[in-house]
Amino acid sequence: MSISQQRDGARPKARGTDRSVARRAELIAIGRRLFADTSYDALSMDDIARQAHVAKGLIYYYFQSKRGYYLAIIQDSVADLVTFAASGIQLPQVDRVQRTIDSYLRFAEHNQAAYRTVVSGGVGFDAEVHAIRDSVREAIVATIADGAYGRTDISALARMGLFAWVCSVEGATLDWIDRPAQLTRDTMCELLVKTLGATMRAIEELDPAFPAPAPARRDG
Repeated sequence: MSISQQRDGARPKARGTDRSVARRAELIAIGRRLFADTSYDALSMDDIARQAHVAKGLIYYYFQSKRGYYLAIIQDSVADLVTFAASGIQLPQVDRVQRTIDSYLRFAEHNQAAYRTVVSGGVGFDAEVHAIRDSVREAIVATIADGAYGRTDISALARMGLFAWVCSVEGATLDWIDRPAQLTRDTMCELLVKTLGATMRAIEELDPAFPAPAPARRDG
């Protein structure tokens, strides 16, 4: 070991950590593709290792178990959903809300197995999956509130109204991904935007401190 390495013993470790983080992220990306349209029970660890072209022990090294691997994939997937849904802060209020709903539907459409797992709460009562689902619900409520009201510290009534709408969206989205030929994503998005508008008008009626955003004007 060189003198410089002795003075800065963290450097080799940091490089190893960077490689580990990158390798873990790579495995999660592979898992997201494998589980995109395949249920948890349909893939064994042998199947996953073979399709990912890695040793099964490597997956155990980073995630301890198949369930640990799957939870990491779900957490990574919903983090992308929340991050994208919360972007576009430069957009007008109504456009930002519509972008949030569209990104939510895109996620459900392209990550159907993970979406079903999160919304249904896993197999039986899975506390960790329930926690992920609850965090997504609260994040979407906060994103909608920020886009519609310009704030996330809303009243209990406003939060309950938005929360009820999010829960209804989950059920409608599950039905939509099961029968995609019935409605296009654009039509589904427009429908959910309008039902959100109705929810916000009800919130405004009961709590005038939270007025519904004015509808977007359509030129022509």
